Amino acid sequence: MMYPEQGHTQEEAEGTLSFEGIGASKGIAIGEAFVFVKSVFEHSGQSLTPDEVDKEVAKFRGALKKSEKELTKIEQVTIKKLGKTYADLFHAQIMLLNDPVLINGVEDRIRGELKPATEVVEDEFQKILECFLNSTEEMFKERAQDMQDIQNRIIRNIHNHKLQSKIPEGMIVVSTCLSPADIILFSKSNAKAFVTETGGVTSHIALICRSLQIPIIVGMSNFSLKVKTGDRLIVDGTTGTALLHPDEETVRSYEQKTEEASRIEADVCRLSDAPAQTRCGTPLHFYSNIDFREELQSVQSVGSEGVGLFRSENLFIDNTKAPQEHEQQAYYREMAEALHPAPLVIRLFDIGGDKLIYSSISEPNPNLGWRGIRILIDVPEILDSQLLAILKANTGGNIQVLLPMISSIEEIRHIRSALDRHIDHLKSAGISFREPLLGAMIEIPAAVLIIEEITKIVDFISIGTNDLTQYTLAVDRNNEIVQDLFEKFHPAIVRQLHTIISAANRNKCRVSLCGDMGSDPLAMPFLLGCGLREFSVVSSDIPEIKSTCRLLDIESSEKIAQECLQLDSAQKIKSRLQRFLGQVKGEG
Repeated sequence: MMYPEQGHTQEEAEGTLSFEGIGASKGIAIGEAFVFVKSVFEHSGQSLTPDEVDKEVAKFRGALKKSEKELTKIEQVTIKKLGKTYADLFHAQIMLLNDPVLINGVEDRIRGELKPATEVVEDEFQKILECFLNSTEEMFKERAQDMQDIQNRIIRNIHNHKLQSKIPEGMIVVSTCLSPADIILFSKSNAKAFVTETGGVTSHIALICRSLQIPIIVGMSNFSLKVKTGDRLIVDGTTGTALLHPDEETVRSYEQKTEEASRIEADVCRLSDAPAQTRCGTPLHFYSNIDFREELQSVQSVGSEGVGLFRSENLFIDNTKAPQEHEQQAYYREMAEALHPAPLVIRLFDIGGDKLIYSSISEPNPNLGWRGIRILIDVPEILDSQLLAILKANTGGNIQVLLPMISSIEEIRHIRSALDRHIDHLKSAGISFREPLLGAMIEIPAAVLIIEEITKIVDFISIGTNDLTQYTLAVDRNNEIVQDLFEKFHPAIVRQLHTIISAANRNKCRVSLCGDMGSDPLAMPFLLGCGLREFSVVSSDIPEIKSTCRLLDIESSEKIAQECLQLDSAQKIKSRLQRFLGQVKGEG
């Protein structure tokens, strides 16, 4: 299939052009661009005649069969490349194609409204897509792209348009939007990297690229309009930088970076099996934050000791209602068995305050509204179903339960009471299971102020520095206008962290940190100095953090932490930590 060339910028003759997006899969690629433009189909706008209805319904059914055939092939390719877990994504899409509610709904509207199949399909999917796209939760917005792909696939096949499954070998694919199927198919042509204008770091395309070890940049606005097929590109999936028309000196520089990255990766492989400890021998523990079971395969390869945070709300992805108990049980058990005896910490559904699932009412400030633990308490059927699924799945005893958005002792007691009630019920029914540990997320300033009480009634706590920073500084972390005010090294944040960690250690309550701050090498001396010994981060960040910690000793870290607690600005704190780390690395 031929694609139109995209327009150049007028500056291209002046040298290298730099563009910034979001790095979602690490690595550097140098090569030629292939601009992938998806077909767009316009509706005729004409109504059907009664005589045309049966033919239109037949076209719709034929498109479903073609779509299923395509997805079945992609599913098979995925199994070969990545295993069954990622292939389940396409199996779920196949199931949707066979959903009688969808099929009957479309056919009834074609017959009753005399509308073309393409128009009805688009309208039916738009109802679902609007719910996802209007969400304040980034994960739901990203899942909308998966639904959009199913819609586009059906419409393309109604038009009998051929699937683009092959591209020239070894290209860097640039597109406004890419689906998981696109990534899988283009990887067969040894695509070097991907650049897309949409998507996020937790999107399926990002997860697949990380598993395939292919660099990808997402969120690169309007980039496909500035590139044409054949243009030379450098893609840095680590920093999120794309360089168009790089000169030879820049190319050589990035080739050297690639060689250096290969050496570092070799060192990382060796380090993954090394003990997690400080220079003075104090043992540390590193766990992984994950969104999907597909990520489990990367957990052990980087030296992770298990899953410190599984965001279970992702199970809502392709539904507008909570997953059923038996579905959750099977999902949790598969993960727990794959990790056993390593821990699997399941955070209960942290559903956003826009009431995406249970209400059409729009809240003026969703982040301060009906979300997290509040929904679980107000809608007990969600809570009961999830707790029962977790208990029944916990036959190996390695599942732990984490409560989201805790702001009071009463909330913890409410969940503890529900958990105890289900435990008694299962015991009386003779069902085999193990009781899980119960923990609380500390991500609201109110929880920090009652941290003494919280750490006396839970088995562990996990510090969510992202939300803690957002709520403490009254800064929406997704608002670009105030993005520069979102500062994790703000004195108010570091002092709260010291308070939390000290209270947990004093009350012999296990404490870990699962926010972005745990992935920042600059924060390590301060966190270790406060007494933190457990970290839960993105798997790929563990080797670097472990490497940094092996250069530090507890005594000097405690001193630098005390210094930081006395400083009155984020800049001063960061500068002090930078000087300290520079000295440590110089000694090393």
